[in-house]
Amino acid sequence: MQINDQIREREVRLIDADGQQLGVMPTRRAIDIAMEKKLDLVNVAPNAKPPVCKILDYGKYKYELAKKEKEARKNQRTITVKEVRMSPNIDTHDLEVKARNAREFLKNGDKVKVSVRFRGRELGHTELGREVLDDFVEMVSEYSTIEKRPAMEGRSMVMFLGPKSSKED
Repeated sequence: MQINDQIREREVRLIDADGQQLGVMPTRRAIDIAMEKKLDLVNVAPNAKPPVCKILDYGKYKYELAKKEKEARKNQRTITVKEVRMSPNIDTHDLEVKARNAREFLKNGDKVKVSVRFRGRELGHTELGREVLDDFVEMVSEYSTIEKRPAMEGRSMVMFLGPKSSKED
């Protein structure tokens, strides 16, 4: 951000501390007006023609920007992707345990990547993996929505589940 003497433009559109437009004027005159008020001239829109400069307390302005940025970061929710791996010949109890873990992930608002890994001759029977994924989806259906349907990726069949939003309830 350019302030005071860093502004190299010949003319600028000036806005004073109260938000009043003072019009287009030479940069030197705008800096003098800011100095009279014991404030800084800050280039707030450098890409405009002519650039828009505002008279304000730069330290306070920087503090306010940092405060807004911090508030925006605080309200952000990072979504993590948890993975549940299975094989096509998984036992029912093991499948239930994996589904219970996936339910916990979904309750916490995380996405779940469910993958079935095929080894050797299992690759010839991908329909078994699809059945396992269908059973899995049925077990976690009250907490999840399918974001990406089962698809083969190399030696694995992968599907993504997202948490059910409160709007759908």
